[in-house]
Amino acid sequence: MDVILLERVKNLGNVGDKVAVRPGYGRNFLIPTGKAAAATAANLAAFEERRADLEAAAAESLSAAEARRDKLTDLAVTIVANSGNEGKLFGSVGAAEIADAITAAGVEVGRREVRLPNGPLRNIGEFAIELHLHSDVDVDVNITVVAGE
Repeated sequence: MDVILLERVKNLGNVGDKVAVRPGYGRNFLIPTGKAAAATAANLAAFEERRADLEAAAAESLSAAEARRDKLTDLAVTIVANSGNEGKLFGSVGAAEIADAITAAGVEVGRREVRLPNGPLRNIGEFAIELHLHSDVDVDVNITVVAGE
């Protein structure tokens, strides 16, 4: 299945690229999320009319993500959680709690931008958490989980 990319997709291509993808990936993910359109003659003509707008929107979202990255580069956030005597948390600190803490520190971050490859945090300590702000922009933020009262 051939599609036209309407935004940059990591490991696939940039705005305006005509790429061949598996039918399920195109039909079930790329097209419904607005990342691509089927490569028909009508869609190619419509894309050429909108090319400048789409490229400007892509550049604007990249610059906004880079500005957020600059604000987050030296940010350190502390999260207070209930824990036992041995440093294990009662429950865990997940992506939503991390996103709320970073947002409270002054930079807007969504829950889906927080990457926790090893799952939620279950111990007290310092952690380097990766934030995926854009397909080209990632940043690490230091999170410190301390024991609550």
